Amino acid sequence: MSYQRPKGTNDILPGESEKWQFLEETARLVFRDYQFNEIRTPIFEHFEVIARSVGDTTDIVSKEMYDFHDKGERHITLRPEGTAPIARSYVENKLFGPEYTKPYKVFYMGPMFRYERPQKGRLRQFHQIGVEVFGSANPATDAETMAMAMDFYRQLGLNQLRLVINSLGDKETRQNYRQALIDYLVPHEAELSEDSKRRLHENPLRVLDSKDKRDQKFVADAPSILDYLTPEAKAHFDTVTTMLDALGVAYEVDATMVRGLDYYTHTIFEIMSEAPKMGAQATICAGGRYNHLVEELGGPETPGFGFALG
Repeated sequence: MSYQRPKGTNDILPGESEKWQFLEETARLVFRDYQFNEIRTPIFEHFEVIARSVGDTTDIVSKEMYDFHDKGERHITLRPEGTAPIARSYVENKLFGPEYTKPYKVFYMGPMFRYERPQKGRLRQFHQIGVEVFGSANPATDAETMAMAMDFYRQLGLNQLRLVINSLGDKETRQNYRQALIDYLVPHEAELSEDSKRRLHENPLRVLDSKDKRDQKFVADAPSILDYLTPEAKAHFDTVTTMLDALGVAYEVDATMVRGLDYYTHTIFEIMSEAPKMGAQATICAGGRYNHLVEELGGPETPGFGFALG
């Protein structure tokens, strides 16, 4: 009988593994220069940790989780991303205590799991490298962390990059924009894709992220979330862009960009490679701010910012 690896996985063989080691060691060196320390969490978590953090209506939770009930009838999932497990660890281990440096800065690397159709750049077991900063609401943290991500890629010799940013604002921004977006899309509901029809009433911002051509023609004329930012949210985003300018980091603003995780607030970003070998506009890093995630998991009010690549 011939056995093969499970669909959506790969073997990292000698000759290739050395490249992975170089990538991981470069990440460690760069992140430690910015005072980040390594953290390691289990590859499986309680289902509720991910569902409560990422959002019940997201594709990750509704379609892509590897979840099961163990022999003790506990609902378990293989981790689909890194931020929620680390936020859980931050709360469980009381890393917000007075004995810990503020802000609390960690990085991680390891396998993640999502049940999706395997294709180029998408596997069911994939590897992520990421960072999280807990305890700073300062927009300087947003700018400095994005600059660090760009620095990491420069250390790898990658220069054909685009940093694209947006703001999702605060809770008031989201509430006002959500209604404006629904009001705009409802007259076109019959023409939307089936996924977007479902998202329209569950999580309308996700319609903006649709790759379906039926949706994209409406997304192009959708109201801009930047027009709905509260004064506080606008001030935060203006400071982020001012600091990126001061750091000499080039960026573009894309008001239609959203992230597929419900915990994001204020600044979000993607780094895209324009290198031909990576494919057209390949997103190689993404992240943003999450000011309420720690509270969702039972911790104190703690703003955060992070990113992941992989």
